[in-house]
Amino acid sequence: MSKTQSISTGEKTSRIQKLNRQRILKAALDIFARYGYRGSTIAQISESADMSKANILYYYKSKNDIYVAVLEETLTKWLTPLTELNPEGDPATEIWSYVQTKLALSKAQPEASKLFANEILQGAPMIHEYLETDLKQMVNEKCSIIQHWIDQGKLVNVSPLHLLFFIWASTQHYADFSTQTEILADNPDALFDDAERTLKTLLLNGLLPR
Repeated sequence: MSKTQSISTGEKTSRIQKLNRQRILKAALDIFARYGYRGSTIAQISESADMSKANILYYYKSKNDIYVAVLEETLTKWLTPLTELNPEGDPATEIWSYVQTKLALSKAQPEASKLFANEILQGAPMIHEYLETDLKQMVNEKCSIIQHWIDQGKLVNVSPLHLLFFIWASTQHYADFSTQTEILADNPDALFDDAERTLKTLLLNGLLPR
């Protein structure tokens, strides 16, 4: 086999491996979100992914490894928008952009939020260290940005930390309690449009000085 053929074959294998890993993680996310870590099995993930157990265990050695990989991917997707809060930007624009992104994620990937919520409800056994270190540091940094905006008179005097809690609660509610919100909504198709308009009115009217 020529060097070019070898590289081509290697690239193809890497693409297939990447696709298979994503296929496993997507199936695992749904299973873990529905049944929790203890209630989930590799057999369930295997069936959902339409892959053999042996094939799944080729990529991940155990259920724990799959769970950690799913959590890491979930945290990356859900926390990246917070890292993009720009201290040089307009506070209303930056905060509202963050809220919109969180709502969009709740709509597109409710299972990810449910998985994270289940992990927290169990006492965060797999990500406790991450919460105490990386997440706490990131939240402290973003709270400092919000406090700076407050000190400049660009936002009313609120607790930056509790503002973030409010945003998380009001956006992730639509993912974590999707069954309830869809049943109670008169028009489920307009649920997120209505949520966006309501949150924008409440947040910006409450945060911007008059």
